[in-house]
Amino acid sequence: MSGEGFWNNPEQSTRIVKELKNLKAVVEPWEQAYRKYQELGEFIGLLKEDDEGLVLDLTHNTDSLLTIIGKLEFQVLLGGALDKNSAILSINAGAGGTESCDWAGMLFRMYSRFAQSHGYSVKTIDFLAGEEAGIKNVTILIEGPYAFGYLKAERGVHRLVRISPFDANKRRHTSFASVDVIAEIEEELDIKIEEKDLRIDVYRSKGAGGQSVNTTDSAVRITHLPTGIVAQCQNERSQFQNKQTALKILKARIYEAEQEKKEEELKQQDSDKKKIEWGSQIRSYVLHPYNMVKDHRTSFETGDTQKILDGGLDEFIEAYLKFSANKQGK
Repeated sequence: MSGEGFWNNPEQSTRIVKELKNLKAVVEPWEQAYRKYQELGEFIGLLKEDDEGLVLDLTHNTDSLLTIIGKLEFQVLLGGALDKNSAILSINAGAGGTESCDWAGMLFRMYSRFAQSHGYSVKTIDFLAGEEAGIKNVTILIEGPYAFGYLKAERGVHRLVRISPFDANKRRHTSFASVDVIAEIEEELDIKIEEKDLRIDVYRSKGAGGQSVNTTDSAVRITHLPTGIVAQCQNERSQFQNKQTALKILKARIYEAEQEKKEEELKQQDSDKKKIEWGSQIRSYVLHPYNMVKDHRTSFETGDTQKILDGGLDEFIEAYLKFSANKQGK
């Protein structure tokens, strides 16, 4: 990076900087653990029976090392071929009308908060607001090391039970929304797409307004005819940029589809996808008559619903990754 002319090629320099960041995310925790281990060895060499201060320091450093080791053990669970990649996350409102659109909006906020707490950036690729409130569907790019590894645990139907803010009689309602997560595919992956196999439609953006929004046919929807896979983008500045982003998402979805055909594990994941309705949820969020969030795959649950809706998903994700690893015999 310090070499002459490194920054003259923006595409190459951006890729290398991103690769460096990913490598540091793997290496630095191990280096930190080793430094703590060395410090403990030095403390033990100085330890005397009557030195309470040193014993406390030794205990503190041991606890610190165990915490780091716990995180490293968790990171081992993120060993999939694409786990280190950024994630493309889509939320779709299901059965329930305005209620489900509002619930999709709550999930959008939850995942945005989760991303921010982990230092990830969030970029909205496609957005369609609900007619009265919330979101019908939204696709976001969450960029950062291991974003896909973490968020793949969220794929499925999410169910909300609460007193409806849209019901004048204050009755309890159940809402559903589906979450799909795929890995962002780097450009160097060889995904061949023939131009003749694509149908490209352009249309006016349906966003909240702004430069070029609602005034030009800049939004792009691309359909891969052999597979029926669709990708769309409306939030970039121009039709060309929207097309490039949509193509990138299309490549990622085609790649995932190919992997599902090749790998039994991903085939099973695909067969587990269900309708966005009662009985198919992977997780329930109950806000009335009591507070509880429960993952139906792992049975992990908590009563701190506000923490979860504010993006505190780490314990649920860790429980799922451990459950998945045990299921696969790892």
